[in-house]
Amino acid sequence: MIKIPRLAYFPDSFLEVNGVAMTSNRFMLYAKERNLPVLCIHAGPGNETYSDGSVSYLSLKRSPLSFQLDEELAYDPFFQRYAKTVRRKLLEFRPDIIHITGLNDVSILGNYLAWKLDIPVLGSWHTNLHEFAARRLMKLGKFLPEAMFHSLSGIVEQKILEGALLYYKIPKVVLAPNQELVDILAKSTGRTARLMTRGVDTELFNPQKRTAYDGKFRLGFAGRLRAEKNVRMLVNLENRLIAAGKSGFEFLIVGEGSEREFLEKNMKFAHFTGFLEGEKLAETYANMDLFIFPSETDAFGNVVQEANASGVPAIVTDKGGPKFVVQNGITGFIASDSEQFAEYTIRLMDNPAERSKIAQAALKFVRSRSWNVVFDGVYDAYRECIDIALAKKAEAANNANCPATTAKSEAAES
Repeated sequence: MIKIPRLAYFPDSFLEVNGVAMTSNRFMLYAKERNLPVLCIHAGPGNETYSDGSVSYLSLKRSPLSFQLDEELAYDPFFQRYAKTVRRKLLEFRPDIIHITGLNDVSILGNYLAWKLDIPVLGSWHTNLHEFAARRLMKLGKFLPEAMFHSLSGIVEQKILEGALLYYKIPKVVLAPNQELVDILAKSTGRTARLMTRGVDTELFNPQKRTAYDGKFRLGFAGRLRAEKNVRMLVNLENRLIAAGKSGFEFLIVGEGSEREFLEKNMKFAHFTGFLEGEKLAETYANMDLFIFPSETDAFGNVVQEANASGVPAIVTDKGGPKFVVQNGITGFIASDSEQFAEYTIRLMDNPAERSKIAQAALKFVRSRSWNVVFDGVYDAYRECIDIALAKKAEAANNANCPATTAKSEAAES
């Protein structure tokens, strides 16, 4: 068994602002602190190589023909032009394993070169691409008759899911952020599937960062303001609170995206901060009293843990990964629809003692989530993946040398 695998890492997001990029950067910091040999190949503003301790980087610029998938994330259909460059880098680095993180240009190149060089591949699932695409389609296709619209959306979601699952048959081991996805991947790909949750920086995000003491009740949201995040539900929630006679509240909305204009036009008591990071983001989380996360497409929901670490309980949907972050009725609430979002919100607005109790439980739970434990588990999965690949090679060699197998092969050829 290889004690410290040499890793070639192909993240589909690295310099962008999203959960995959945040996790990837945390992972590279973990590797540097432990002097683990890593080669990270990612898309960037230019072509360059650089190093930071034990971690080497190869940044590759996408072509002008790339198209946008998100605010900062693009897909380059000609990224394969770097195959020779990356191949040389891999031969020089001599990785024991390649880790890909999604169905995108960078990871496709990693998968291809792993096949060419006969290097074991581990794949981690970070984004529910099928649901992501379906929500975008639902926003664009509202001019269609309702029955046709929902039918088309369902077909698109199913086909993209089937394609993604087919792609994840290439790795020997697959990692996913919640048990639901672990079970789906194990069943659909026939591969070894393991859980890879997410950690949280409890030094950066903590209740001590609070600066707002004006008595206003702040309902928070953080994330991309896009259709797949289901952010229009925030308008519905505000209307329900007003109808219930609630006052003295404000929505504190962190993020940017195409839905911001709609929210600004349709919400009466909302403050939009735009994109925040670092200490300013930590302070904003801590100034919230309740975190509202209506997304139905997140595979995990890092922002929920960040809010919890800031002493803020959360209400999330019963779809996707965030429901695995929240213990219903203990560290927050899981709502099945907008009516339940309003019900739980009003309940916690009216009962500060209960809200405080839930916030403390959430804080205690999230402090047990360590990035180091998460990434220790990833390296365990690397070793398992390498062992599986070696066993497959040994089996193939034995079959090739087995007289019975050779005789059957010769008989078949004759």
